[in-house]
Amino acid sequence: MTAPSSRPKARMTGTQRREQLIGIGRVVFAERGYEAASVEEIAERADVSKPLVYEHFGGKEGLYAVIVDREVRTLVDSILGALDATDHPREAVEGSALAFLTYIEEHREGFQILVRDAPVGTTTGTLPSVLGEVAARAESILAKHFKARGYEPKLAPLYARALVGMVTLVGQWWLDSGKPKRADVAAHIVNLAWNGLKDLDAKPSPRKPAS
Repeated sequence: MTAPSSRPKARMTGTQRREQLIGIGRVVFAERGYEAASVEEIAERADVSKPLVYEHFGGKEGLYAVIVDREVRTLVDSILGALDATDHPREAVEGSALAFLTYIEEHREGFQILVRDAPVGTTTGTLPSVLGEVAARAESILAKHFKARGYEPKLAPLYARALVGMVTLVGQWWLDSGKPKRADVAAHIVNLAWNGLKDLDAKPSPRKPAS
């Protein structure tokens, strides 16, 4: 009978340890939110000392900032990539909606972090700041479309934010619901958004209440 190996586990390199802490921190922040998460819990789950977490990130806020920055770049890059791939509004809506839903499905913990509480005073790296960046890119696509069809291009920012807001709220609901399938959700979003866009009134006005 061969005796079990008594060799100690190989020590992680600094880079490996940093990635481990980022992964564990991502889970803890998703579960607890920023305020309720603690360096103590993160260190305990990683089986390291608290000073090691401080050594790598300077504290909870530093670790949170690294995690959020990664999530923001992943989300923004995927959505803007879809928007940049076309100048056609329908394809832009469909591609960006699918990119957003794909991020939610494949990066569930990351999305939970973005929609939960952030450190007081934080203005960047939050979901509103991400959506603002996406909406700004969508404006240019809509502005070209509006101008070509005789609509007022100055209203593109309004419509861009309406579309982004719709996709975001549906995505948050879908995160909890888990159904229907991602492609079906995107198709329904496009159905509503595109059928609305293609039949826009050039100069809409409030409907007067019935007397």
